[in-house]
Amino acid sequence: MGTSKKTLVSQSSHSQQSWPWWPLLPLYPYGRKRTIFRELIPNKVWCYEQLQGLYYVAVPVRLTVVKVEGGLMIVNPLPPTIELLSSLNQLEKIHGPVLTIVLPTASGLEHKVSLPSLARAFPQASIWVCPGQWSFPVGLPLSWLGIPGKRTKFLLEDGVPHGETCQWLSLGPIDIGLGRFQEVACFHQPSGSLLVTDALIGIESTPPLLFDLDPTPLLFHARDRGDEPLEDSTEARRKGWLRLVLFASYLRPNQLEIPPLSEVITKSFKPGLRSSRAHFGIFPFSWKEGWENSCKELVGDRKALIQIAPVIERLVFPRAQATFVDWLDQISNLPRLRWLISAHFSAPIEFNKNQARRFKDKTYKRSWASNEGNFKFLGGLDKRLLMLGVVPDDPLRVFKD
Repeated sequence: MGTSKKTLVSQSSHSQQSWPWWPLLPLYPYGRKRTIFRELIPNKVWCYEQLQGLYYVAVPVRLTVVKVEGGLMIVNPLPPTIELLSSLNQLEKIHGPVLTIVLPTASGLEHKVSLPSLARAFPQASIWVCPGQWSFPVGLPLSWLGIPGKRTKFLLEDGVPHGETCQWLSLGPIDIGLGRFQEVACFHQPSGSLLVTDALIGIESTPPLLFDLDPTPLLFHARDRGDEPLEDSTEARRKGWLRLVLFASYLRPNQLEIPPLSEVITKSFKPGLRSSRAHFGIFPFSWKEGWENSCKELVGDRKALIQIAPVIERLVFPRAQATFVDWLDQISNLPRLRWLISAHFSAPIEFNKNQARRFKDKTYKRSWASNEGNFKFLGGLDKRLLMLGVVPDDPLRVFKD
């Protein structure tokens, strides 16, 4: 059995794509969440994808739906627009009701902020969340965050949902200062799919289909100067996508320079760029020659390249490599493992036991949490957080005691 190519790109109106709660997490594209639907594994796994980002540094974020006994389970919530809910209701008519909604991460704000609305949309569904939920700047109980307490349980502490169908594997907990990082992966046995949130991703060089709805982020970052127009082409989309990947992976890649403000202003507000879509020509970036070489460690040419998200490795797990390797070891022993489905970037990606074991061995042997090259900015940020006492030097101690 292979993966399906069934994809539906909706022609919904602006009102059907509206998300009024966007100020709670003001990420691009703000109040309008265009959504595409894809069937990943025929009759077993589906997904909904939206964009999220800052300053046009936008990448896909994914809600996954899996078939379980008696109905459906949702993993990694997204803003439930009218467009998304209408499509989910069509799935329910064929495969049964939404029985369960799972928030498998303690720190994934883009999923956490969507859970209350999604829970209200399916009042009969049970809610399962990762232990150690936290909020910033003030820690609030789940009920104050809009998560219905009476039908909410904690993964592993209160058991697991659909144990006859799914196996659950915890990565962490890890103390990250403000709260904890913990992610509970779901292995959906009927499809052989491993569902993760942030820890593992796969990236390919072709821009995601979601950008066909609006390629503006790609075209914006494909330019080299602020006075260049936003011109659409296959080459421009690919160039913009690769730069978005570098931004999202390293925050400030080593091949990126920030030009003087005077230079940025000089090239701004040119004719043809005086619109919010072009950010009025304000383009505070400059790329060094040979920046494309930095993409080789992140992006696969013919298929998605599986990796640990660089931000997660350098800011969340810099002193906990053994914990990550132990989690990978559990994954490599899963029976009938076939696919990786992350909440970000490409999915599904072929990922069997042999591939998982090779990836685990490579992770164990290679240098970890580098401060060089593209990791220079992230490494410096980690050091500053350590000096300020924001993050602990032993992130596992609090959970060992």
